[in-house]
Amino acid sequence: MAREFTSVGVVGLGTMGAGIVEVFARNGIDVVAVEISATAVERGRVTLTGSTDRAVAKGKLAEADRDALLARVDWQVGLDALHSVDLVIEAVPEHLDLKQRIFAELDRVCKPEAILATNTSSLSVTEISVATTRPNQVIGIHFFNPAPVMKLVEVVRTVVTSADVVVDVEALCERLGKVDVTISDRAGFIANALLFGYLNHAVSMFESRYATREDIDAAMKLGCGLPMGPLALMDLIGLDTAYEILDTMYRRGGRDRRHAPVPLIKQMVTAGLLGRKSGRGFYTYERPGSPVVVTDEHTPVTTGAALADGARAIAKVGIVGSGTMATGIIEVFAKAGYEVISVTRGAEKSAKVCEAVKTSLNKGVVRGKLSEEDRDAALGRVTWSATLDHLADVDLVVEAVVEELSVKKALFASLDEICKPGVVLATTTSSLPVIDVAMATQRPADVIGLHFFNPAPIMPLVEIVQTIRTSAETSATARAVCAALGKTGVVCGDRSGFIVNALLFPYLNDAVKMLEASYSTADDIDYAMKLGCGYPMGPFELLDVVGLDVSLAIQRELYLELREPGFAPAPLLEHLVTAGYLGRKSGRGFRDHTKR
Repeated sequence: MAREFTSVGVVGLGTMGAGIVEVFARNGIDVVAVEISATAVERGRVTLTGSTDRAVAKGKLAEADRDALLARVDWQVGLDALHSVDLVIEAVPEHLDLKQRIFAELDRVCKPEAILATNTSSLSVTEISVATTRPNQVIGIHFFNPAPVMKLVEVVRTVVTSADVVVDVEALCERLGKVDVTISDRAGFIANALLFGYLNHAVSMFESRYATREDIDAAMKLGCGLPMGPLALMDLIGLDTAYEILDTMYRRGGRDRRHAPVPLIKQMVTAGLLGRKSGRGFYTYERPGSPVVVTDEHTPVTTGAALADGARAIAKVGIVGSGTMATGIIEVFAKAGYEVISVTRGAEKSAKVCEAVKTSLNKGVVRGKLSEEDRDAALGRVTWSATLDHLADVDLVVEAVVEELSVKKALFASLDEICKPGVVLATTTSSLPVIDVAMATQRPADVIGLHFFNPAPIMPLVEIVQTIRTSAETSATARAVCAALGKTGVVCGDRSGFIVNALLFPYLNDAVKMLEASYSTADDIDYAMKLGCGYPMGPFELLDVVGLDVSLAIQRELYLELREPGFAPAPLLEHLVTAGYLGRKSGRGFRDHTKR
């Protein structure tokens, strides 16, 4: 039977510490809130009062409940005030020597049966525990920010943590209304181990000027449904905090280069550009602590006139292909008012594509998203063809055929002969080098990547992929077309994975490696990323949806191009694909979908 905690102590009353105080006090537990000075205590009190007052204003907390919550908190200076609590949670800055000093003092002050917990997100709980004479009673209880809102708690046991302590803490998390995942003491635990490699990679993209901060963030929000882009999230976390976590993970986690902090992070920290808390990081904010982004010297001009500057006029569009992506792109262009020529290999395929477009448009009418008149007008703009020669007078060609370089190169060589001068030739490839396709023509300046996301009528993102031969006029045309389609176009260079896949799939691969190492279960890893980071799907849910074979192919392309050892596909992923476990489409992937 788990023990009952009647009083807890919280050491450190910054944003996280004050949030943890609120979590306990909201759930009827008395809290002794401790800081090193009266000034720091008052800051913590103001933070808690502000949070609870906002909850009252939003109707999420009754005034009487707020008053009772605040009455449960005993604000104190110094660790001696913790002599009688049942549990202490430390939430001070991420410095090992500081935490060790605090735990040594807590060991002296607290009653023998008290559990000592650290909220560290990256440091070794084991190294913290050995500063005490009771390492078996030391555990990690990692809350996520903001603690009153985020559901996840990582419970981190060391090799000597008592089983009873783990059971007691798990029961406490349940009492607090949290979902806990219990794991061993490893650098980054689950969420940060998967999150910070991705964040560091995004900073590297920005540092190398591969894409703008706005385009990197928009790509991950719109392409993956993430609540925040990586650079905005770095600003929220704090660049100094992110640097410490990455540096710790690099030193403790086998010196994986992907966790070695990108030099730009250290430079920004040195310059005082810490993110929201300092008023400036990757973005500029209204004032320190404000979430409101304001225009600065790096903010791009996004008016319609600016987007269209230098762009060619596009009236007629040719779309080559007969798959799901081609069908969706036809619908997108036709609904946007463009005259469309759909070209497939034969009348039978044309008929199937036509039927698929009609079906999709009819669904839009049924759902009230499209009028019957608009549906009929869109269909009336499409000409169905089985010969490339009908593309002789189009202004833009979008290729959406199979992902095989030889097929695409042969097609572009044909388009080069058929299409009039000045036509923009676009490929929808998600992984192949656009420059290889461009060089199959005599007009590489007119070739660009337009990577739509599936389903094209719904997904708002298009990656605009420029090669080193793409002209400024072609890029301007692509941006203007995306805007006219109602899509967000993000511009990047011609590199494997572009923005989204290059950031997404190494993260998924890392999750597979974590599972393969038996560090945690697929369910707990998915819980960690959904509840701790606000992701719409956990990595294993997403892998099964995408298809393990598709994921493996993309990861192999990334590894072959970047030659980064950490990008090598996880052996477990390769084995599952070899066994025919491809995800939902085959009925079995990381989970068995035949029983659902």
